Amino acid sequence: MAARAGVSRTTVSLVLNDRGESIPDATRQRVLDAARDLDYHPHHSARGLAGGRSHTLALVLRQTAEQVAGDALLAETLRGLAGAARSAHYRVLVEPLTPGDATYGDLVRSQRADGAVVSGPLFDDPELSDLVDDGFPIVIQGSLPGTTAPSVDIDNVAGARTAVEHLIRLGHRRIACITNAPMTYTAAADRVAGYRAALAAAGLEADPALLEEGGYDASSGHRAMAAILARGVPEAIFVASDVVALGAIGALREAGLRVPEDVSVVGFDDIPLAAYFDPPLTTIHLPATELGLAAGRALLDLIGGRDVPRRSLLATEIVIRSSTAPRGAERGNPTG
Repeated sequence: MAARAGVSRTTVSLVLNDRGESIPDATRQRVLDAARDLDYHPHHSARGLAGGRSHTLALVLRQTAEQVAGDALLAETLRGLAGAARSAHYRVLVEPLTPGDATYGDLVRSQRADGAVVSGPLFDDPELSDLVDDGFPIVIQGSLPGTTAPSVDIDNVAGARTAVEHLIRLGHRRIACITNAPMTYTAAADRVAGYRAALAAAGLEADPALLEEGGYDASSGHRAMAAILARGVPEAIFVASDVVALGAIGALREAGLRVPEDVSVVGFDDIPLAAYFDPPLTTIHLPATELGLAAGRALLDLIGGRDVPRRSLLATEIVIRSSTAPRGAERGNPTG
């Protein structure tokens, strides 16, 4: 290959191992062209042994495999993370782990991955803290108070507050909430905090009878909505996940209630299907692709020894559709 490209063996090695930053682009291209012409493909495992790196980033999802399969934003998040990885000739390994399974540290400690993005962190995750304390490259997609690991996130509190403020402006006062996940997840706790903050700012009481936990999927939203309805019918509801909201809307309909004439519904995430719900769902847009891209870039910077901001927040915005209406208004007026 060196003879074909007209360069030294050292130059070939540097180019193929992505360590030749000072090599001119024209020379680099000659080496790559020679590799293609000779149908050469680097042996990934051997390359990792030689360079001390696996050239793999791990995406650790603190969910069950079933929950991951139903994650409507995972594809967008993974697209962003993979884009960042490819730019540095890395690959992405996806590892779903049921809460309570403390095994993902092995991905990094055994060098199967050079670093990890941990998505959906739990408040109590001692293994994560140990990895960070030991200096392993970890980026949290979400937030985890008390850790020194960099995090890339949205402002879940502000996003939830925006959702509930929209309902308040429409004249609703008895506003329920269904979480996206159990409150052991930091994102769920933050979204409930935003819900409560909006109520408090408007002088409204946060009635415990109007709060139920969801669990990522539509069936959990159906169960939570049914539990709330058993205690009374709210005027509106903030559901902290679009997928969970789909189940909640189903429970409302089974109870003979219309959306939004009887109950306005706001979701969170703006999954691709949200615009095609019946009715189309008012929701908080979460920039999933951008989150994955930002987390990937931050992790690559950590691996490369570059400075990374302790916390990066991406903006959210409300997308108003037909599932919300002014209190007592007829369907078809989602503004307010």
